[in-house]
Formats: sequence, structure tokens, C-alpha cells
Amino acid sequence: LQGLEEADITKFTFTPVPVKSEDDEEKPQFPQLHQRQTEQMKTEADGEDYTHLKLLTDDENGDFLNSLNNNEVLVSNSCTTVEKEYEKRFGTSGHLKRHMSSHTGKRSFSCSVCKKAFIRSGNLQKHMRIHTGEKPFSCSVCKKAFTERGHLRHMRSHTGEKPFSCSVCKKAFTKSGNLQTHMRIHKGEKPFSCSVCKKAFRESGYLQKHMRTHTGEKPFSCSVCQKAFTLSEYLQAHMRIHTGEKQFSCSVCKKAFTVSGNLRAHMRIHTGEKPFSCPFCEKAFTESGHLQAHMRIHTGEKPFSCSVCKKAFRVSGSLRIHMRVHTGERPFSCSVCMKSFTVSGSLQKHMRTHAGERPFSCSLCKKAFTERGHLQQHMRTHLRETI
Repeated sequence: LQGLEEADITKFTFTPVPVKSEDDEEKPQFPQLHQRQTEQMKTEADGEDYTHLKLLTDDENGDFLNSLNNNEVLVSNSCTTVEKEYEKRFGTSGHLKRHMSSHTGKRSFSCSVCKKAFIRSGNLQKHMRIHTGEKPFSCSVCKKAFTERGHLRHMRSHTGEKPFSCSVCKKAFTKSGNLQTHMRIHKGEKPFSCSVCKKAFRESGYLQKHMRTHTGEKPFSCSVCQKAFTLSEYLQAHMRIHTGEKQFSCSVCKKAFTVSGNLRAHMRIHTGEKPFSCPFCEKAFTESGHLQAHMRIHTGEKPFSCSVCKKAFRVSGSLRIHMRVHTGERPFSCSVCMKSFTVSGSLQKHMRTHAGERPFSCSLCKKAFTERGHLQQHMRTHLRETI
């Protein structure tokens, strides 16, 4: 020991214990020596918050005994890559080597399946569960299984515990990550931006959905008619067309709808609410889409044009009806005489000839007509009589 520098020798002192003679067959009681050394290490470390010590395992205890049997001396196992006052120390050189990987970035443990590498063997073991499908941690309530113990925070979904609350509006969350995302609402922070149009979003998931407007990707397709959608919510709503499910019903007239948005719009018929008003003529509408279509009257915009004759329309529905002129399609047919029509309104007018219905009557002579246009023509005869 005399040849070693003082700084090279561990600062933890040994407590002498009796050792039997070489003639004795019984081995020296090194575990007792190791135990006392560990206690001494712990005692000296109590006054130093920055010192991190870990008790040795049984295997490491064997290594310790071997080192003493080979006349080796434990020297200081400390990380020198940090500031001296925050020097991190370790009980064994193995622990120091593992710690040094965090500085060097060395990843000695790699997956035999996908070759992904890890700094620690424990992380590799966790990763392997992705390939093996092993989920050793399960919920005691619903038996849902997880790959890691940390996922047992799932229990909060059963207990209702929400330990993370917003300091601004006091809204509470089960996960800290959800709180962090929520705080962006108050901060106005939108860290995820579109590389095409620069539109920004609070969550990466919203950006992923938005990007489909540029790529045209529609990853959710109907198993019945193969129609594809950009969002899973749209597909779920579409599937109700095939199943006939209408889970949203009006509390007033009991009319049912496949989409909740359609029910909200319908309720305005009963309430008389028209929340969307035109800034030019003050005309109000029950739906925002109706206002948008109306605004084109003022702007003169006609964004929907026919691919055959280039005639333009303000509303997409008008273009669809117009295309039947070129295709010859007449999807609405009379159940009595089988005459067909391009628009449903024309069929409704036609049905009055079979029913004998004449809903439009003259206020002067009480003559009635099946169509409003016929009444307007008739009114001109009274106008000529007064001239």
C-alpha cells in the first residue's frame, strides 16, 4: 500500500477483525469485514448528499472476497466527468462502468430481433417483451395486462384519482403528460407545425391528422363499400349508414340521427336558434355550412365547376344535379307510372298529378294548381284584366 498515492486509496477505512492462522482450515470471516466496511461507508456518506452508494449483491460480494484473497485493494470508484463537488461515487467498478455509459453513449446490449441497442441490460429485457408479447403486470380490477410496472397508473381509471391539476383553471388529469399538453392552451403554445402550410398544433396527433389533407391519405376504409376516410371517427359515423344505427334521437319529436352533429343542428328547428348570421344582409342560419353557401351570393364565388361544360356553381349539390344532364341519370322514379326525374323536387311535383293534390291556389278566383310556377303564370291573367 505504501507505493499507492493517497488519492488512489479508497477513503473508506477497514475495521480490524481477528483472522485465524494459515494452519487453520476455516476461512477468514471476510463477510463480516465486508459488512463492517459497508457500514463504515454508509456512516461517512451520511454527511455527503451528493454521494451515491449501493449495497453489493451476493455475486458482487463474492467478487469482493476474491479481490481480498488475491491481495487486491479496492480503490475509489468515482465518476470524474462531472464537477468535483458533485462527484458521483459507486460501490463497485461494475456500477461505475454502467454509469459511464450515460456519458459515452455506448450501447452494449442489442436486441437479437430488431437490433435496437440499449445502455442497460434491464432496458433490453423490457424491450424484448414487445417481440415476445409478454405482459407480466396486470390490473387487479379489469385484468388488462401491461409490459411495464409503470403502466399500473392505469388503476386511476378505476379509482378516479387525478393527481395532476392545472394551476390556472384547476382542471385535473390522471397523467402528467396530459397536464403538460393542457397547459399549452393557457400558454398559447403550439409546438407542432405543418411543413407544407405552416399551420401549428398543440399535439402531434393533430398534426398527423392534418397532414392527410395534403397527402390525400385515407387510412380508414369501410369494410362494406370500401369508402375511405381520413379519420377513424368519420368511419365510425359512416358505418351507421350500413348498420342503420341511429343512436342520437331528438327529445322533442324523437327523430333519430346517426351523427351527434346532425342532432344538434336539428334541435335548432325546435328552439328557433340561428347562430350563424350573414355580416352583409343579417340573414341567419341554423348551420355554418348554410352560411358559407349563402356568402357566395355576396362574393360571387362559384368554386364547383362541371368537368364537361365548365359551368360553375356555388354549391356542390347543384353541381351533382347538373352532372345528370351529361350522364342521363334519373335516380328518382314514380312508383305509379315509373316516370323518372333528375331531382327529387320534380318527382314530388309529379306525384301530385296522381294524388290530385293542388296546394297552390289563387287568392282572387280560388283556382288551384299543382305547381307554384303555374300559379304565378295564372296571376298574370288577373294583372292584364286590371290594366
